[in-house]
Amino acid sequence: MSDEAHLSTEQSGPRAAARVPGPHGNRRRPQGAERAPGSRPQEAQRLTILKKRSDFLAANAGRRAATPGFVLLVRNRDDGDQLMRVGFTVSKKVGNAVTRNRMKRRFRSLAREIIPTNGAPGSDHVMIGRQSGIERDFALLRQDLTKALQRVLQ
Repeated sequence: MSDEAHLSTEQSGPRAAARVPGPHGNRRRPQGAERAPGSRPQEAQRLTILKKRSDFLAANAGRRAATPGFVLLVRNRDDGDQLMRVGFTVSKKVGNAVTRNRMKRRFRSLAREIIPTNGAPGSDHVMIGRQSGIERDFALLRQDLTKALQRVLQ
């Protein structure tokens, strides 16, 4: 026990800060409900996605424009709401799940880019994938969607 009596009571040099946050939490990042909403460009309008089968069936009664990569259906809802809605469908005839999901991702990207500026307010827009749309260049799909919207909205 004699060796314990000669231990120094002084703290050794500076130590790293503890990893546990202080009593007031981490002030660098807001927690829970205090979290600020993510910033989005002001000009970007969020599109509502169609999910109900009845909405797709109703859109089938609207105007249509066929392109090499897809068929575009546009139906005016006549409900007074100016919100543009969009839906995507790709059947199993087009390919397996990987192919269909890839095609729908391309359609979503096209819709986000073109429909807010060229679409019809208060309408449902449905894109139905075709077999030839799988390998079609994205720039050509973009041109097809712009032309199809012009044809349908005239």
